[in-house]
Amino acid sequence: MNPLSTKNFLPDAFLGARDDIAVQIQLLWTLFKAPLLIPLLNMAIFLCSSMSLMLFIEKVYMSIVILLVKVLGQEPEKRYRWEPMKDDIEAGNSAYPTVLVQIPMYNEREVYQFSIGAACGLSWPSDRMIIQVLDDSTNPTIKDMVKLECQRWQSKGVNIKYEIRDSRNGYKAGALREGMKRSYAKQCDFVAIIDADFQPKPDFLRRTIPFLVHNPELALVQARWTFVNSDECLMTRMQEMSLDYHFTVEQEVGSSTYAFFGFNGTAGVWRISAINEAGGWKERTTVEDMDLAVRASLKGWKFVYVGSLKVKSELPSTLKAYRYQQHRWSCGPANLFRKMVFDIIKNKKVSTWKKLYVIYSFFMVRKIVAHIVTFLFYCIVLPATVLTPEVAVPKWASIYIPSIITALNALSTPRSLHLMVFWILFENVMSLHRTKATIIGLLEGNRVNEWIVTEKLGDALKNKAITSFAERTRLRFTERFHFLEIGVGVYLCFCGCYDVAFGKNHYFLFLYVQAVAFFIMGFGYVGIFVPKI
Repeated sequence: MNPLSTKNFLPDAFLGARDDIAVQIQLLWTLFKAPLLIPLLNMAIFLCSSMSLMLFIEKVYMSIVILLVKVLGQEPEKRYRWEPMKDDIEAGNSAYPTVLVQIPMYNEREVYQFSIGAACGLSWPSDRMIIQVLDDSTNPTIKDMVKLECQRWQSKGVNIKYEIRDSRNGYKAGALREGMKRSYAKQCDFVAIIDADFQPKPDFLRRTIPFLVHNPELALVQARWTFVNSDECLMTRMQEMSLDYHFTVEQEVGSSTYAFFGFNGTAGVWRISAINEAGGWKERTTVEDMDLAVRASLKGWKFVYVGSLKVKSELPSTLKAYRYQQHRWSCGPANLFRKMVFDIIKNKKVSTWKKLYVIYSFFMVRKIVAHIVTFLFYCIVLPATVLTPEVAVPKWASIYIPSIITALNALSTPRSLHLMVFWILFENVMSLHRTKATIIGLLEGNRVNEWIVTEKLGDALKNKAITSFAERTRLRFTERFHFLEIGVGVYLCFCGCYDVAFGKNHYFLFLYVQAVAFFIMGFGYVGIFVPKI
């Protein structure tokens, strides 16, 4: 019989062990573990295993769709009518639709010339294209620089408009909405949106506009992003792996099956009538692009993703900028889901299968479950099982499924397969911030509408002198000291020590390495400068 099951034994045990602190702690741990911790862990393992299975099925399903698309050769040009725009001698340039190119900006000192120059270099009749620079800059010097750049292109005969407004209400969504109110904008048929750090090739409009001209059911043509600074440091390589999967798999699956995916906010061309029918730009969340896409889809419009059309862009190369971006990208979709889930359910213009896809696959699995299960399972629950050998973790949930999911993600960027371990650790650490942002979005917390423009560095990356490591560390240490990350790192390190001493799970090596990753991110060394790999 277990002596702890005898009621009269407990006082005697503590009395006999009053001089032995270790025994007292062990008894307290035993009392706490059996009735409370073990049932809680079993419940958490069941929940996390279920979420892992949901994510696994979603990943496998998308992989099968991508494989079929490749095997059957279902390029966008074959699914939809596409013919190049041809010059008409009699009609002249009137055969071309009028296109508005919007470039929203905010204090873009380093990159404003890139996007303006690329937009002005687009191959499209000059009298059928209007370039609109929407400058929300608060720095007078930068505003003057952007205005002078617009005047320089005007002197070359380019139809470019420089627009400012009195306040930044609505941020990017507000700027785009105000831009659409201009009289010349109302004369346009389509609008191309190009962020300040994006550089479309000259044939961008000639490859996208024909989809919209020949297919009246299409509202959006989305191009793929490529990254000019993906080799800048280890952190940008990790970002490239995640975003390559998003564009190679997620966007392609949405386009080829349900003709729905989230607009990426830039490098896309919209039918203006579809924007108006959907209710225009709204700033109720920090993902105004996704908001517009969902509303347009509920009106019956379809989208097409052209993966072969690539637009250059820049990845955040500092940890601070990346954290702010990921907060916005994680909080916004969760908050949008909260605001629109009932509208999607009640909608009668789209099929039940499409509604199910948007609610379950697009929002639930990819935008909520993926973040929560990564942090909760791999950073909290699995390490806790080291302290409780009585709790069994199914191998399929802790080994097989994560391995397959990781492999499917990594295959989208073959050149970075050797960095897979770093990517796993990086994603685990970032899952803490994404989970926090997701919960803020679902509960509409204090930072739900926080909007901080992602810092772009442009050529400053190439021209910056490499300062000493000590100086860089001192400058950024206070910016990136996050106690929560360090706390998780301490927790993982403790679990690893316990596993070495008493455990039976033998996760200690994984826990130690993961703890180091949390310490590194907590103290802020990753975003400083990591040599190319």
